[in-house]
Amino acid sequence: MEQHTDFPKTRNSLAEDLRKLGIKKGMRVITHSSLKSLGWVVGGPIAVVQALIDVITDEGTLVMPAHTAHYSDPAGWMNPPVPKEWWPVIRDEMPAFDPAITPTYYMGAIAEAFRTFPDVIRSNHPTESFAAWGKNKEKIINGQSLDFALGEKSPLGKMYSLNGYVLLLGAGYDSNTTMHLAEHRIPHPKTEENGGPFYEDGKRVWRTFTQAVYREDLFEEIGKAYESESLPVLKGKVGMADCRLIPQKELVDYTVKWLKNYDKANKTQMNA
Repeated sequence: MEQHTDFPKTRNSLAEDLRKLGIKKGMRVITHSSLKSLGWVVGGPIAVVQALIDVITDEGTLVMPAHTAHYSDPAGWMNPPVPKEWWPVIRDEMPAFDPAITPTYYMGAIAEAFRTFPDVIRSNHPTESFAAWGKNKEKIINGQSLDFALGEKSPLGKMYSLNGYVLLLGAGYDSNTTMHLAEHRIPHPKTEENGGPFYEDGKRVWRTFTQAVYREDLFEEIGKAYESESLPVLKGKVGMADCRLIPQKELVDYTVKWLKNYDKANKTQMNA
């Protein structure tokens, strides 16, 4: 413990660090986080969520991804795959996604704690839900589309229209869900089919849906390029973590431009 933390981090010390980073009352912030990167926190993930809420206040809005990739079509499972003869049983018997009780999956301890906080609401998507607290939570969460769930009719699209910010709280660009919005804005994105169970009018249903073929393996490279061009990003420490606060519009717009150039260059190479 001692080798990773110079002094215990607390709700109050983390709030002060967040303010120094540039977070202000009334901001709309989507957060991607790593608890262990902060050092030893008194109260763990609960204290981190409380610190974020203290700084943003109910005049702002705090959003976090609450994804559940394991509530998806087993035909697409790769880590590990399951036998094809299992697929019908999994589709028939998998519990319906329930925004109130279904745990997040590989989103981290902070996001998992946040979804259980009082007055937090969560969207009803079997694989790509989001949770939100604060002034604009209803506008951001309600109406998420089943198809292209990280596109224009998603909490990401709503945050973009509200001039939101991205907080990378000890997380890298490869965890930056916001950048998926850009993938829906390039011409003719590649798509694939998925599916999952959720409640519709109180009944469990299994629905198939279309989603973009995500390319988060490029996000770290895009983030480095974004910063190399001196575009807006505030950097600082929160606890022991290296953190970034980025205007969402600028990052999404840059990612669209980068991906268009990347696809154009690859197409040229293939045709050469």
